[in-house]
Amino acid sequence: MATDDMWIWDGGRVCLDFTNTLRDRWRATPRETLRNAGDLARWLQEAELLTPDAPPPTAAAALASGRHLRETVDRAVLAVAAGRLPSSDDIALLNRSTAEALRPAPQLAVTDGRLEPLRTTNLATDPAAALALVAQDAVELLLSAEIRRVRVCGADTCALRFLDRSPARNRRWCSMSRCGNRTKVRLHQARTRQSGHTPQD
Repeated sequence: MATDDMWIWDGGRVCLDFTNTLRDRWRATPRETLRNAGDLARWLQEAELLTPDAPPPTAAAALASGRHLRETVDRAVLAVAAGRLPSSDDIALLNRSTAEALRPAPQLAVTDGRLEPLRTTNLATDPAAALALVAQDAVELLLSAEIRRVRVCGADTCALRFLDRSPARNRRWCSMSRCGNRTKVRLHQARTRQSGHTPQD
């Protein structure tokens, strides 16, 4: 079972959080956090895509399908963020996946004298439908102006994907508290060593 520190929610979009379930992509052998079908179901529930009472997937095919979608999303997002087109195979898989998403009928509400869309639940009742919601989010990101704000964490030992919503569009770290501070401390210590001073000097 994956631990909470393995599932990081700093992507800014559910599809990016999903790509980040494969950790340490900078390594020759990245760290897998979706090790079994139960892990996949738990991640989908924590991402608020799957109902808590949904029966967990038991087939290895469900896990393989989830991992395949994850890597397809990752390739497509990084390609478009860099100004390239995704492969035709990746486009086809995303289109097939989004076609399975259950979209609730739009509803209206009046709030403070204004007509607004009524918020509706989008929770899926099975993992396949929940994965379709991940694919749908990826397609929406690929077609939006936000795709140009997708970044890969600048820390040498991270590589998490995230959406840079900073006003200056210059966010470098997946999280300042995790990678940003650690990198700054490491660089400060390296400069201190090079100057021949200890922090107490």
